Parts: sequence; structure tokens; C-alpha cells
Amino acid sequence: MRSDSVTKGMQQAPHRSLFNALGLTKEEMERPLVGIVSSYNEIVPGHMNLDKIVNAVKLGVSMAGGTPIVFPAIAVCDGIAMGHLGMKYSLVTRDLIADSTECMAMAHAFDALVMVPNCDKNVPGLLMAAARVNIPTVFVSGGPMLAGHVKGKKTSLSSMFEAVGAYAAGNMSEEDVLEYENKACPTCGSCSGMYTANSMNCLTEALGMGLGGNGTIPAVYSERIKLAKHAGMQVMEMLEKNICPRDIMTEKAFMNALTIDMALGCSTNSMLHLPAIAHEAGVELNMDIANEISAKTPNLCHLAPAGHTYMEDLNEAGGVFAVMNELNKKGLLYTDLITVTGKTVLENIKNCVNKDPEVIRPIDDPYSVTGGIAVLKGNLAPDSGVVKRSAVVPEMMIHSGPARVYDCEEDAIDAIKSGKIVKGDVVVIRYEGPKGGPGMREMLNPTSAIAGMGLGSSVALITDGRFSGASRGASIGHVSPEAAVGGPIALVEEGDIIEINIPENKLNVRISEEEMAKRKANWQPREPKVKTGYLARYAKMVTSGNRGAILEK
Repeated sequence: MRSDSVTKGMQQAPHRSLFNALGLTKEEMERPLVGIVSSYNEIVPGHMNLDKIVNAVKLGVSMAGGTPIVFPAIAVCDGIAMGHLGMKYSLVTRDLIADSTECMAMAHAFDALVMVPNCDKNVPGLLMAAARVNIPTVFVSGGPMLAGHVKGKKTSLSSMFEAVGAYAAGNMSEEDVLEYENKACPTCGSCSGMYTANSMNCLTEALGMGLGGNGTIPAVYSERIKLAKHAGMQVMEMLEKNICPRDIMTEKAFMNALTIDMALGCSTNSMLHLPAIAHEAGVELNMDIANEISAKTPNLCHLAPAGHTYMEDLNEAGGVFAVMNELNKKGLLYTDLITVTGKTVLENIKNCVNKDPEVIRPIDDPYSVTGGIAVLKGNLAPDSGVVKRSAVVPEMMIHSGPARVYDCEEDAIDAIKSGKIVKGDVVVIRYEGPKGGPGMREMLNPTSAIAGMGLGSSVALITDGRFSGASRGASIGHVSPEAAVGGPIALVEEGDIIEINIPENKLNVRISEEEMAKRKANWQPREPKVKTGYLARYAKMVTSGNRGAILEK
């Protein structure tokens, strides 16, 4: 046992004295030490219930013969951070979470870990840490929020942001906005649509790192507590069998995750996080393969914001394993891979049936024959850009229009809300990438304002930043190379015609190579927006969006 280095032998007597100071008994010190990584805090709605999840995990570990010891991980609420300086600090926490968890796990010689995340950066951050530390590890999230109800219809956080845009357009009263404000987010949990947090919790199941139901059992269900107890018990079985994260998170497992990503219609942020997690697991995940997988993977789910079903509906329909079982009917998954259950993918999913074909479309009757995400390339995005294809209306799949260019999110929002953006326009928001932001802010406010003002079916938005999973419409993010390093998005001028062709995976600006070269020769780097503190260090180390915004070693 790794923990022998702090609990066994005369040389470790000083270590044991400190365990005595913690109140640990001799019996507890003789058992495996299991670190419980708790993302609990009182500022993130998706994390306010994690104390109960952690307590359940501790019970599970203890019942199975381990000694559970809790330590924390930080978490940012993307919704609260949205639209101001705080959003610069969201993506960057992914690496802080991974680094700090690695430090705690290695410094204290834990034998195994149970990760308890829920929201956007905690799940990928802890998956990165799990791959790095590579000791037996299982994940159990805090679970999704139940949908809100406004005027007899289910709703969620994306509807709340769009309500603000509708109010700005004069299409909604202050009283109506207040009703959304009080009812859109009715419980604890990660926001109720297929946004980034729920996408990553579902993909944790797809990777084989979480038990069935990890991504879909609502936060307020007692079933979530039982799942947490089982997770605590399961990590002890993994320890006995020496099943480690890199045994599970293989290249084929990431192919499965991308396939399920396409079927579920996950957040485009998964295209940032999966490469970063894979990198830590020693797998180089080139996003060029995303379109190959999308081409053969049908989109089976249209959860909010793409449609009118929510995580609670996916759970009742059979959850992620039911989606996987549908995909396996056409042999789209690698099913012989080991998972945290100690069983193969096939053994996990074989009895998980689709209980609601309106929520999970049958494999022969999909929403579309291609997947929910597309990677675009062209002279505007030589490396890549990403769009949630399943949330784009048909009339915007192919679009061309004049560029309306803004060098920060705030200027774009002012233009949208003041009526300067009209039907057919392509809003370009740049210098918001990983380096340029710094921190690659999410653009939920601009996309929600566009939708709320009734322009969602006629206006596109392109950025080197990224989008919330709650964004919908022709929203193309992660444009790489980003503006801060002189990528073509930095060279676009007001009125340039931008051409979007999602079915053909193309993103171009209609100017000649000679004109592009001339503009490039005249381009000058901008002064960094942030010159001190963590963000300044992050900006110097971070890579582009197409590489997962990983930090250079």
C-alpha cells in the first residue's frame, strides 16, 4: 500500500503521531487510506449538496474496509461568473483543481481516491488529476438540478439569460423576467440542461470513470445518496483489483466518449476538456477525428438548450447507459474496455433499455444522422472552430453575412442590445481566447441576447472565446489560432463577408490570400489585458483552444 510510507514501521512513528492528532485510531491507520476530494462550497448551486454526497461516500468506503479522509477542491459557478471579470477565472481553475489535487494526493500517500465534483471545471480538472496520479479512483457527481417551471412549461438557466434579451427587445415585462428569476433554477444541482457540467458528468460515465447514473440522477433524489455509497464501496474493489485510471482512460475509451458526446449533443466545452484529460492520460486526442466520429454517429438527444427535454427526462429514459446501448446496436462503441465497475462496457450497458423514445431517439430514427458537434476549418479557422450543430436551426446551417467586429464581449453586448445587430449579420468577438482573454470567457450573454431579441435564426456569432453549454444557435467558438497570437480572426474587418457551412465543416472569410497576407503584415500584438497575478502567468503558458487550452510543460 502507498500509505505504508506514512503508517507502517518505526521510521513512520512521527507520521502516526500526526494521525493520532487527527483522532484516527490504530485500526483506521491499518486500513487503506482513501482520499475523498470534495468540491463542496456555499457559492455554487451545483455544489451546495456535496457535503451529503461526501458523507455518503465516506460511509461506503468505511463499510468496505477503508479509511476515508476528506480534502477540498475549489469550484467556480460559471453562471455567477458570467458576463464580467469573473469569467476570466473560470476555465483557468481547471488546472488549479488538477494541480492542487495532485499535490494533496501525492503528499499524503493516499491509496485510492473518490472524486466528488459537479460543475463545469471540477469534473475535467479532477479527471486530469486522476489520470496524473493514477491510483484507483472513482467519480460520483452531485447530480443535475430539476427543471424550473414557468407558465406551465419546463425551463432552465438558458431561458433565464434569454429572458434578459427579450426584456431588452421590449418583448417581455419586468414582471415576467422576475418570474423566470424566481423559478428557473428551483433546486440545488448542476443546471438542468445538457450544459457543460452535465455533459462532463455524462462523459465520465462514457469514459468508464463513473457508475451508471452519475450524469443523470437528479441532485435532490435519494438515489444519488445511494450512488455515492456504492461509489465509496466500489473504490475499495478497484483497490483490491488494482484498476487505475490509465487502465480505463485509454485511446478507445476517448473514442467512446466522443461518440457518446455526439449522440447526446453535449456542450462544445467537451471539445476543450476531452483533449486535456486525454493529454494527462498519455493519449493525444486530435480534434480532427471529431468530424469522422460525427459522420457516423447519429444525434439521439435534444436536451435543453437544443430542445425541450431536461436531465431528469434523460434519467427517466434510462440515462447514459441506455444511450450507449442504442449506439451499440450499430456497433459504434468499443465494448470490451474495463471500467470502474470492474466490468466491461458491454456488461455495464447490456440490460439498459431505452424507456422513452421521445427523449432518447431509437438508433434508426435519430434527430440527425450526424452527431451533435462539428469542427469547422477554413481561412478564418486554419486550426479549428467548434459549433454545437444540434442546437443550430436548419436555416443557419449554411449562412453568409457581413462581419460586425468587436474586440471584447462587453462591446458586442452593447451593440446587440442597442439594436445595431440586424438579420444576416455575423458577430465576431475576438481577443477573448485562452491567451487574449485571458481565460477564454464563455459568451452566454451575447448568444442569449441574440436569441432573446428574436435574432437566433438569422444572426451568427464567431469567437476565439468559448460558449456556455446553455448557448444555442449558430455560435462558433474556439476559433484557432486566436486573435492574440495573430490568427486570422484578428485580421477580419468590419463588413467582410463571412461564410459558414456547417454540413461541409467550413468557416471562411471572403477575402483573397493576398489581402490576408497584407493585413497579417500590418498586424501588431495587443498589450496583455492582465499583467499581474495568476491570469498573467496562465496567459504565458496556455495553448490554443484546438489543443484543449492545456498548459505548456
